[in-house]
Amino acid sequence: MNQEINGMQNQFTSVLKVIINPPDILMGMPGDHLQLYASITNQGYKDAQIYVYFDEAFQNLLNISNNPLQECLTLASQASYEVSFEFQIPPNTPAGTYDCRIIVDAPEDYPQETPISFPLQIQVLIKEQTVRRGGDDPTFTIKPATNPNNPLIYKPGQPLLLTATINNRCQQVDRFRLTCADLDDTWFTIRYPRTGYEGVGILAQENGLELNDYSQGEILLEIHPPANTFAGTYPPTIQLSSQNRPDLILLDLVYFRIPEIYDLDVELNTILGKASRTAGKYYVKLTNRGNTEREIVLGAKTQDEEELCNYKFEPLKVRLLPTKSADINLIVEPISSWRQPWLGSGLFINFQVEIKDQKQLPLPDKLPQGTFIWKARPWWQFLLLLLLILGVLGGSVFIIWRILHPEPAKIDFFQPTSSSYQEGNNISFNWQVSNIKQLENLKLSFTGENIEPKEYIYTIKELNNGKICQIQNDILTCNNFITAAKQPGKYIFTLEAYKNRNNKVDEKITPPIEIKLLPVPEVINDSFKSDKPQYEKGQKVNLSWEIINAEQLANLEIINKQENGTLVTVGKFDFSKEIPPELQKQCQNRNKLTCKNVPISMVGSTPGKYTILLKVSSKSPFQSPQNIKPSNPININVTSKAFEIEFFGINGNQQSTQYLDEGTTVTLSWKVKADPQDVIVTLLHSDKQVKAIDSERITVLPIELGILVEDKYGQLKPIRRKITLIPKPKNLPNSATPSPDISQPEVTPAQPNNVAPRF
Repeated sequence: MNQEINGMQNQFTSVLKVIINPPDILMGMPGDHLQLYASITNQGYKDAQIYVYFDEAFQNLLNISNNPLQECLTLASQASYEVSFEFQIPPNTPAGTYDCRIIVDAPEDYPQETPISFPLQIQVLIKEQTVRRGGDDPTFTIKPATNPNNPLIYKPGQPLLLTATINNRCQQVDRFRLTCADLDDTWFTIRYPRTGYEGVGILAQENGLELNDYSQGEILLEIHPPANTFAGTYPPTIQLSSQNRPDLILLDLVYFRIPEIYDLDVELNTILGKASRTAGKYYVKLTNRGNTEREIVLGAKTQDEEELCNYKFEPLKVRLLPTKSADINLIVEPISSWRQPWLGSGLFINFQVEIKDQKQLPLPDKLPQGTFIWKARPWWQFLLLLLLILGVLGGSVFIIWRILHPEPAKIDFFQPTSSSYQEGNNISFNWQVSNIKQLENLKLSFTGENIEPKEYIYTIKELNNGKICQIQNDILTCNNFITAAKQPGKYIFTLEAYKNRNNKVDEKITPPIEIKLLPVPEVINDSFKSDKPQYEKGQKVNLSWEIINAEQLANLEIINKQENGTLVTVGKFDFSKEIPPELQKQCQNRNKLTCKNVPISMVGSTPGKYTILLKVSSKSPFQSPQNIKPSNPININVTSKAFEIEFFGINGNQQSTQYLDEGTTVTLSWKVKADPQDVIVTLLHSDKQVKAIDSERITVLPIELGILVEDKYGQLKPIRRKITLIPKPKNLPNSATPSPDISQPEVTPAQPNNVAPRF
């Protein structure tokens, strides 16, 4: 408690007594809440209205300039009052020590003695620093105090001197060391002073500072950055470590700024300063003697009235780090050859190097200048001049002759737009014909193997339509001229130019040009097959296949080939536009057409072995024959169903023996319970096949009528029924007619049998 009282900051005037607690440094991390107390005593002779507030630096630190932290109180004479302030350090406040002031003012009552200003320091600690656990933890402060807004200024050759004051507030002797991990060891020096008063409480050693309990010491820190250090603000972290408390982390930040130095040397050196037939060669040496990065763009301009040269720098832009140099080649090239002197010592061309900093940093006031001497022409150039004059005269004569005898038309080039074409595309050409004023028409013709020769004659007026062909400067140019050649095959084209009907002045013949057939849609080997080799009669067959080049597919035809060679189309699909709707679920076209499990009905009406054929037709009219692929052999099996004769009789009577009037006409009818497609029904007395349900008119004669029903597939035994027909004499009374046997015949349904004999 005594230490706290001794640490209080007191200030007295004749009328006001103010005690600030804590008196000097408030410490906390970003986001922490701090408290400050001000005890005020009115020692004057009258009541006073007193204002307590903080200066602008404090308001800016806490970002409360719009709502300043202040208190107003009224104190009677000889009365005292303690004002308390609680505030929060903003969470984003950079670590550092910030100077501010608390002000006590009574402007109305004591204008002569107030305001009273008390200096304060708020030390914002680094977040990684250990939270203090009590009053016995050591503390340290660094002087002079710095923050991001008030850094130390480093001057080259003058180290920054900082003093770290350490308070050992525990009851044990402790050793302290300073470290600065953010800086290289060559940047700083830590000095632990030797005082010679070890008994008083300070013992300094080279590797640390030992302090007795409740004692204080200082460590000197010198910061001396290397000469090539970049300009800017540096915030290294200073850490104090305790030997007794190795887990204690005490940190502070030091902000120092290295001011910018803009020192750039520019030198111009000559490699080749005199030349007659070549350009001048120089190099510019740039040296960055400052401490900032420089981005320099080089240029040059003449010092004379007229610009006679081009100046080329290689490279044009240079990036220089501090203490670094760069050599840039400079080529000085005359641009007006006619200005080169014929005689004398040559032409002196003066120029000056110019530089520009892309960051707008200061540049040297004086830049180097150079001189290029353009030497006089050699003597042999006089001979060239004479030859030039003679050439001009000869050229004039030739021009006059050409006017009188114009150059004939000429086919400059005649070439197809492509070396080969695909079926469906017509062959097209680009050509150019010059001097068409001497031309009447053009003839385009073609021929080829198995191709009908054709020729077309075009007048210049017809071709000058402004779309495909156009005339400019007596030159006819045709681009993408489409011909009638579109049938697959190899063509040879000829373009002939005629001055008149019988006067051909030029021609061009092309090498063979081919129109290739479109790729043929083709069923991939072994891809056309059914999902199983055997089916029951009436089942649908599921077929799958894969076809390449399906974009050229016109249609698919599925053909049933029976054992006897009969071909029956059982499915046909149109692919000329897209996959038909009925196959949308089974087929997809991704690089190839793949169809899976396409159901096909009615493969065969009778048991046996079948082959399904897939017939592929192309969209191209020039492709033949069509592609046909067979499937795997398919067996159609049939399991016969039982059948029976439900009715066989005359005039509705099924008795096996019947007496009827001779010569009369009666109705014989029958009904077989079976699938008509699975049985063969035969009338035995006439040996003819009939329907399963039918009737016929017969004349009564002595005869045995019969019906036979057979399994068409031979799996069931045949069944039969008989009726004996006995005619009655016409004079025999009905009462004398023998009684017929009225018993019904036994009906036995057909059962499976391996042998089916026919009655």
